[in-house]
Amino acid sequence: MHMIEEGKLEFEKLLAESVRSHGHLCPGQVLGVKMSLRGLSEIGIGDPKCRERKDFMVIVEMNSCVFDAVQSVTGCSPGRRTLRLMDYGKMAMTLVNLKTGRSVRLLAREDSRKRAKEYAPEIEDVYAAQCEAYKVMSDEELFEVTYVEVLLRPEDIPGRPLRRIRCDSCGEQVQDMREICREGKVLCKPCADGGYYFTK
Repeated sequence: MHMIEEGKLEFEKLLAESVRSHGHLCPGQVLGVKMSLRGLSEIGIGDPKCRERKDFMVIVEMNSCVFDAVQSVTGCSPGRRTLRLMDYGKMAMTLVNLKTGRSVRLLAREDSRKRAKEYAPEIEDVYAAQCEAYKVMSDEELFEVTYVEVLLRPEDIPGRPLRRIRCDSCGEQVQDMREICREGKVLCKPCADGGYYFTK
């Protein structure tokens, strides 16, 4: 089988898995799958779910459909600390090869949304047109690719927790240097600056 055909079949298979996991097909799913495949290739990872699953991590910059697609394709997960969300509200992701240090950031090009209609003029629905167009548009049309350096602290690297410490205010344990030292006290973030919940 021709390499282009093989690549298309692999893409369609990964997209189907991602859609099954996410619950529906949307432009973010198509972008997330293509973005993941390109990023893995750029950092030299060919077997993300098996042999090389501990060799890289991914940082996604938007809490959206793309996040689910990235998790599906790469096999990375927040629980294994190989998938992180830095919610900047940008349709972008960075992949880091932990063995080589090679890192690449992919940003979805804004003009690709407008150009989608050129690829699917017969489809009236904007999102359906984007889904079909993104499947056939080239990576160069869809993404800006930039090699970057990612500053990873030891506590951010996947693996077992490095340290646990007790909050002087609430008594709960805080892992991996997420505590805040203030006025001679060790505090968890909610005790230091307020959290997303309030005790009733």
